[in-house]
Amino acid sequence: MPVFDFSNTSDSKQVPECTYRIFQSNESAATPEKPILLLDNRIRKWSHHSCGVFTNPIKGTTFEFKEEDGTVCADILEIDARFVSLLRWLGENHINVRLSGENLEKGYAVYKIREIAFGGGTKLSAEDGFLQFMIERLFASSAPQEEAEDEDQEETGDSMKLTSIQSITDFLNCAGRTLPDNVRLWARRNLAVARSHEVSPEERRHAQRALSIMLNIQWKNNYFEAIDPEEARRILDEELYGMEQVKQRIIETIIQINRTHTLPAYGLLLVGPAGTGKSQIAYAVARILKLPWTTLDMSSIHDAEQLTGSSRIYANAKPGIIMEAFSMAGESNLVFIVNELDKASSGKTNGNPADVLLTLLDNLGFTDNYMECMIPTVGVYPIATANDKDQISAPLMSRFAVIDIPDYTFEEKKIIFSRFALPKILKRMNMQEHECRVTEEALDVIVEKYSNTTGIRDLEQAAEHIAANALYRIEVEHVSEVTYDAEMVRKLLA
Repeated sequence: MPVFDFSNTSDSKQVPECTYRIFQSNESAATPEKPILLLDNRIRKWSHHSCGVFTNPIKGTTFEFKEEDGTVCADILEIDARFVSLLRWLGENHINVRLSGENLEKGYAVYKIREIAFGGGTKLSAEDGFLQFMIERLFASSAPQEEAEDEDQEETGDSMKLTSIQSITDFLNCAGRTLPDNVRLWARRNLAVARSHEVSPEERRHAQRALSIMLNIQWKNNYFEAIDPEEARRILDEELYGMEQVKQRIIETIIQINRTHTLPAYGLLLVGPAGTGKSQIAYAVARILKLPWTTLDMSSIHDAEQLTGSSRIYANAKPGIIMEAFSMAGESNLVFIVNELDKASSGKTNGNPADVLLTLLDNLGFTDNYMECMIPTVGVYPIATANDKDQISAPLMSRFAVIDIPDYTFEEKKIIFSRFALPKILKRMNMQEHECRVTEEALDVIVEKYSNTTGIRDLEQAAEHIAANALYRIEVEHVSEVTYDAEMVRKLLA
């Protein structure tokens, strides 16, 4: 879909005639049918891999092919709106590139652009992979930019990091539109500080560090693709035994996402005794959503500044844990697992961390003192765990859909031990199931021994003790297998 056309001009020496139009695309990948740009091929057909340079699309509208018979120019006919700034940058810096394309009736369709060391052109501003890094970020941005991944893994920019002032500058010029509006304005201001000689070296260092952290995060939109409910159910059954009401609530959340293509307004609060699998449920949800996850243990947070970061006025200033979580994930959409939420408000000395969590959970944006910028949080899905919901403040509780996790019954614990805990331990120890067996009477003894404790952690530890003992007897006493009866279990676990 064309956005606008450039008008012709009679003074071609000052402003050459523009030949291309800009179109918007929401395609998730470049292909010959949905290319990055089209070049004129009416007079000459171009090779699949063709080398050369772009002329500046503002001052000129061609690609100069380096052919055996010399330099041959081809007009640019169309450009994906996401790549106009990138092509301009490539042209201004006279960077030699190799195009991957295909001759179609409408033109030479370019679907890959790579840098090459050719003809003494200007080297890219950062380490190898910077061009691919920018292209991937352009494809992975919000509308009119969408997600894609380069198929050629050898030439991707996955490991690329923006650290130098030059690479940060080039990225903002080429892919600044992939950033949220407030982040883009913030980046321009901080880049001015990082370049300025009118501020202290410490201020410049902090500004550059903050820019590097912020721009290396892939800021995605809040649109979520549909999730297969059957696959979600399979993952839940694989990770959890029983808990049908819990699974039903999670599947309902998946159905809601499929209808709205956005995350629910409220996160999940999993409340139950220790060891009942609350964290395991949270990890399963992250797996279902196909999002990276990060954990925050509220029992270890004693100061609100640990979450919000410290001001840049201090020499040792740094971002808070929440901002570091975005940085580690490398993207703005993630599952934020808050463990022991009931410890968020107790015994704190310098500010209440619970108040900080409220801004994160409201999805209105979170401000880190070091970054000095509102961080968009629309792609954050919070899942909290707690043992006692009576210890959680009303404002925090109101931000979650509460799911009560009951303790397991005696019979459920027997099934979990025999079908899940022991087989998992045996697999980890590279043992066969017939090498370590437990009789029904022994199973009763094991579960009875831990009947006064909640959860299944003690059962898992018992399974590991039994399996390790069996492995010892197989290796040292040279028996082929061990079957544990009730008496053997009593002695072993005494």
